[in-house]
Amino acid sequence: MTTTASPKNLAPKRLFIRTWGCQMNVYDSARMADVLAPLGYAPAETPEGADMVLLNTCHIREKASEKLFSELGRLRHAKLAKEAEGGRMILAVAGCVAQAEGAEIIARAPYVDLVLGPQTYHRLPEMVARATRAVGGVIETDFPPEQKFDHLPDSRTPQGVSAFLTIQEGCDKFCSFCVVPYTRGAEYSRTAATVIAEARRLVVQGAREISLLGQNVNAWHGAAPGGGSWTLARLLRELAEIEGLARLRYTTSHPRDMDDELIAAHGEIPQLMPFLHLPVQSGSDRMLAAMNRGHKADDYRRIAERLRAARPDLALSSDFIAGHPGESEADHQATLRLIEDVGFAFAFSFTYSARPGTPAAGAPLQVPQAERDRRLQEIQALLRAQQDAFNLACVGQRMEVLVTGTGRRPGQIAGRSPWLQPVHGEGPPGLEGQIVPAVVIASMTNSLSVRLEGQDAYGSPAAPRQEKAAA
Repeated sequence: MTTTASPKNLAPKRLFIRTWGCQMNVYDSARMADVLAPLGYAPAETPEGADMVLLNTCHIREKASEKLFSELGRLRHAKLAKEAEGGRMILAVAGCVAQAEGAEIIARAPYVDLVLGPQTYHRLPEMVARATRAVGGVIETDFPPEQKFDHLPDSRTPQGVSAFLTIQEGCDKFCSFCVVPYTRGAEYSRTAATVIAEARRLVVQGAREISLLGQNVNAWHGAAPGGGSWTLARLLRELAEIEGLARLRYTTSHPRDMDDELIAAHGEIPQLMPFLHLPVQSGSDRMLAAMNRGHKADDYRRIAERLRAARPDLALSSDFIAGHPGESEADHQATLRLIEDVGFAFAFSFTYSARPGTPAAGAPLQVPQAERDRRLQEIQALLRAQQDAFNLACVGQRMEVLVTGTGRRPGQIAGRSPWLQPVHGEGPPGLEGQIVPAVVIASMTNSLSVRLEGQDAYGSPAAPRQEKAAA
């Protein structure tokens, strides 16, 4: 009698995933692992000896392609070693570099078996089957008419205390420097019902904090359960009603989509944390127009003021580009003034780097690299001073800490502040997933040291409390 193979009687296979880039890529990597699990793939710690290695790439940063091909060169040796043992390693490239340069990847690295864009990973089982039979690489970089979220399994690998949930993909903004509209496609919002259902599953699996993700997450306008559509603010209010979900965040936002309802939500939803990533890129109106951002510097200042009026303890982070084509010294100084005016608890900043196919890549008046570097150093010095001042101001303050796990040393806990700062302190085991009151006793470069309230360094654990807005 012949039996049909099932995931339970398949020989276990090892899957190694390396992820570059944003939190959405982290989410995508986890979902790809979920899709491959029914085929018998279990996580591997290293690529050596793995049955499948998947590189999830990001095209935003400079030299993304070079980093990918360098990694592929190293993996080729691991693939050959696997074959020498009589096995096979499926080598796959996913993400935005795969979307933008699929044919080039196969041409330069013909030993790659799969190339798939970010909209096609729900097809991974089919692609793996094709790659197993095929001679040469399999490329899937179309934007399929069906949405991938409709074809992903409901079951998910638990993410832990703090979880990511993608609710929106793609971008219709077409900023001059950005490849996202070309690699992720047009803006698409998941339905409210599917987002809420996934959030509930994450909470059942132990999540206390959920970060909603999207390329333009505050442009989300998903279909509502009873017809029509909801805004992000309406979705946040619904998610806040989930029992056991203590904290909500969302990223990345665009200033053009910060509407009145969403600003008000920051002052009205206790679970919505007082930390918002809101990229501005430049403080110069001339550069913002060249970047096709669709807002002016003073628009951003007013949004910041209104957010802080709604939630006085709210802190902002942002993105800045130094040396976009055509940027003058006056434009650079305008960016420094905006940083001084608004004040940021954290920020990402980079020199401009051309992304093939974007309008800025072929624009005239490219700023020399040495000048870009100088301007970036000035931006980063100011941002670092603001971050240090923000962290230092936390010393002596009481805050609610979400314990995410144990620290590096015995007897140490690790967690996150409401403002997303990494936190560590002495504490007993068993606090993971709890929100505990603590007093900040020291500020480090990128983290805070705390003493849990109600105990000394090795005393009894403090009683868990519900999340409250910080004073």
